[in-house]
Amino acid sequence: MTDHSTKSRLILAAAELFRMRGYHGVGVTEILERAKAPKGSLYHHFPNGKADLAIVAAEWASDGMVGIIDEAFREAPTYADGATTLCHKLAKFFDLSGGWDGCPVSSILLDGPENDAFRAQVARSYETWVARVAQHGTRLGLAPEEARFRAETLLIAIQGAWTLARARKSSDVLRGIPARILA
Repeated sequence: MTDHSTKSRLILAAAELFRMRGYHGVGVTEILERAKAPKGSLYHHFPNGKADLAIVAAEWASDGMVGIIDEAFREAPTYADGATTLCHKLAKFFDLSGGWDGCPVSSILLDGPENDAFRAQVARSYETWVARVAQHGTRLGLAPEEARFRAETLLIAIQGAWTLARARKSSDVLRGIPARILA
């Protein structure tokens, strides 16, 4: 996010903090301090406060994941090559984050309040990721049904591997996905 507006700073600060500590682990004051934003700005840009900000931060994080997916598959000669690159990119992100952060979208929304807007955003984000991986699979020669099946399998594996990698404090779990599901 290169925009330095107050709204952009709030979104980035919230996304980073929620990813590290979940929705309930972060207070509004901490978000405002990290964003270097005045208190009134939160409610100016996000009328329902932290809840609205969480949904927009999750959308921002989801868009980032779409970018990683596209980058991984962009020059891949096969679906397996793209999926392998994606797993390696996510392992690198895991290492850079210190290995304790959760999935940016699930950390923000699944830890948040029980509400339909949060659950709907999680569903949209995950569906967007599956659809994007499936699009790449189709482009690389897979039948649409096969591409969708493989995309869902890959993302299920990534979510589970991320959790196991956090428990083991090792990104090797993420790097090992291709050998387990693409063999």
